[in-house]
Amino acid sequence: MSELPPNARALVVTASNRAAAGVYEDRSGPVLAAGLAELGFHVEGPKVRPDDVDELADVLRAAVDAHIEVVLTTGGTGLSPTDVTPEATRRVLEREAPGIAEAVRRYGADNGVPTAVLSRGVAGTAGRTLIVNLPGSTGGAKDGLAVLAPLLPHVISQLRGGDHERA
Repeated sequence: MSELPPNARALVVTASNRAAAGVYEDRSGPVLAAGLAELGFHVEGPKVRPDDVDELADVLRAAVDAHIEVVLTTGGTGLSPTDVTPEATRRVLEREAPGIAEAVRRYGADNGVPTAVLSRGVAGTAGRTLIVNLPGSTGGAKDGLAVLAPLLPHVISQLRGGDHERA
């Protein structure tokens, strides 16, 4: 596995009405932040926001404008009427990368979480930023990190204009 390029920046955004209102503590956001830091990222967040399409899209656009290279969201990907993270993300994405979201769902399902396939999370790029929606559970966060960890060094290199490694 290649190393993470230097000075890679990441942001974690938690989408949850209840966590934003202080009803309960965000647990999945800190898991993602710690995992990204362990991979070598300079991490901002988690920023906890309510399930609001406009507010979430604004946070994602601000991350793109700030040249943050990886944004991981947690929460808001299910079937509840208030789950709107994919809709907010699609407002910002320029190019989708469906294989990433599919891999996260498959990883969860293959590891004993049949409901992982219910996640509507999307992934893709805007500018030089990769945005990936992950489920709002600590297990979903850990599964997402397991899928993303081997991919992120190459993704960051590509977003910075790097060439493909040759075998």
